[in-house]
Amino acid sequence: MSDKQIDDVSGMETTGHEWDGIRELNSPLPRWWLWTYYATIIWAVAYWIAMPAWPLLSDYTRGLLGHSQRAQLSNQIAAVKAGQADLIARTAKASLTEIQADPELLEFALAGGRSAFAVNCSQCHGSGASGGKGYPNLNDDDWLWGGTVAQIHASIQYGIRADHDETRFNEMPAFGRDEILNPQQVDAVADYVMALSQNPGLADSLPGKPLFNDQCVACHGVGGKGDKELGAPNLSDAIWLHEGGKPVVVDIITNSRSGVMPAWVGRLDQVAIKQLAVYVHSLGGGK
Repeated sequence: MSDKQIDDVSGMETTGHEWDGIRELNSPLPRWWLWTYYATIIWAVAYWIAMPAWPLLSDYTRGLLGHSQRAQLSNQIAAVKAGQADLIARTAKASLTEIQADPELLEFALAGGRSAFAVNCSQCHGSGASGGKGYPNLNDDDWLWGGTVAQIHASIQYGIRADHDETRFNEMPAFGRDEILNPQQVDAVADYVMALSQNPGLADSLPGKPLFNDQCVACHGVGGKGDKELGAPNLSDAIWLHEGGKPVVVDIITNSRSGVMPAWVGRLDQVAIKQLAVYVHSLGGGK
């Protein structure tokens, strides 16, 4: 005997199932929904057969169509390189000034340099090249080793205190640690260095000036203006690579600081190095 009944409220036949007095209506899915569901199953089976889909122990099923996303990407990269071949060849032959004077090469260099900077340089100099404590800001006009495009190119190519034979190298002595100056003398020189940027009129009368002239002028120059040939920073401005403040200055005079930048020659090709030099020079701080 069937327990199917007609529901009084909806007028729909029930399935005959009942739980705690609640009867289940027999309301099947619309036909269009079922056919759509069946179509997706057929599509899935066809996709498994036609396209790479199933993993194996050491490989995967290739599918009847033999499609490969990796091969497609490789072809796209090859096409891009082929399209850039002429610009790459022209950049390789051109000098830095010629690149800057050619609008097409300049646009190509800036785009390539921006990408190379994001991959290789932003970890230290920041994504916006604004630097940080111990890492130079490349957007300002304060350069340790010079800000011309040729000087920037040399810094990128050979690095600073790197392991390349032509790296740019100079080290500041540890005046306190190596007992070149005693603590009182270090403190006096620090006062003089702080005054150079904060109160130049007072600097000449400070007892640290003769010590500075005796020990520091050879690199930093008279008045602490710096020397880009030696990578000696300008001490008379208010730009600090390792932050400002007398305690920091005392520590640097006592123990020295010697940052290292890798030589990118051999890591990047010459075209990428040229593009980086042009891009960094364009950031606003290049001279």
